[in-house]
Amino acid sequence: MAVSLENKKKLQAVCRLLFVLYSITIIYFLIFSDSFGRGHGYDVMRYNLEPFVEIKRFIKYRDSLTTTSVMLNLVGNVLAFVPFGMLIRFVRKKPTGFFTAMLLSFMFSLCIELVQLVTRLGVFDVDDIIMNTFGGIIGYIIYYILARIDRKRRKEIEKQ
Repeated sequence: MAVSLENKKKLQAVCRLLFVLYSITIIYFLIFSDSFGRGHGYDVMRYNLEPFVEIKRFIKYRDSLTTTSVMLNLVGNVLAFVPFGMLIRFVRKKPTGFFTAMLLSFMFSLCIELVQLVTRLGVFDVDDIIMNTFGGIIGYIIYYILARIDRKRRKEIEKQ
């Protein structure tokens, strides 16, 4: 019993809609959200170009920082991009390999960081790019595993 073309198109349409909603949400929280200190810009451009500096700082001083702050900066940056990695295949309308998903996750994160830098509504942080890209990779791996499980399941059903 193969998945019908109509069901496949419906799934792709739903995933594209989810991707658009996800992108709007990410852009809002990372650029405009007052709850993340983005409502009022900085007087100067702020940036961190040295890899792992902020990651190490949040790990080293985790006891003197709030749990929320540590979780948002370390875990939140990764988890925020998991949906990107899971949905990018459906948005592209063509097969998307691991390296393409990684590159697109990197580029999306870089664009957000550049907007934060230029608008001064955030801090350009290379560590955020690293963690966001890692989140996209995790999302792609989850998609890949689920797709393989689904293909195996469908093959077993077809054999019966």
